[in-house]
Amino acid sequence: MKASGDTLPVRADKWLWAARFYKTRSLAMEAINGGKVHLNGERIKPARKLVVGDHLTVQKGIYSFTITIAGLSLQRGPAAVAQTLYSESDESRQARQALQEARKLLGDSSERQGRPDKRARRQIHRFRTRQVK
Repeated sequence: MKASGDTLPVRADKWLWAARFYKTRSLAMEAINGGKVHLNGERIKPARKLVVGDHLTVQKGIYSFTITIAGLSLQRGPAAVAQTLYSESDESRQARQALQEARKLLGDSSERQGRPDKRARRQIHRFRTRQVK
C-alpha cells in the first residue's frame, strides 16, 4: 500500500477497488459508467485521476457514501488498511444509519422468498380458482 503522502494520481476504478467499495475493477468501472460515482458533484470516467483531498459520492444500492480521499493505493489490501484510504462525512454516516434503522423497523428484507411449499401452493391454487358470484 502506498502512503497517503504520495502525490501520484490513481485511476478512479483502481482506487474504488483498492478501497473495497467494489469487489472487482470491472464492477467499479460499471458503477462509474452508470453514473453511480461523482467527483465533486460531477460524473466521471473510470480513467479519471484521483488525488488526496477529492470528494467522492458513491451510490451502492440504496445507500450513498460521501467520502473524502485520505490516501491513494494501487493495491487491494486488508479491509482495515482500505478504511484508512478515505474518511466518510458524519452526515453521510448518519443518513445511512437512519436508513438502515427505518428498513429494520419496516421489516424490509431484500431476501428472496424462495419456492412455495405444499401448503402455499394449495393456497395459491384455491385463490386462483375461486369462483366469483
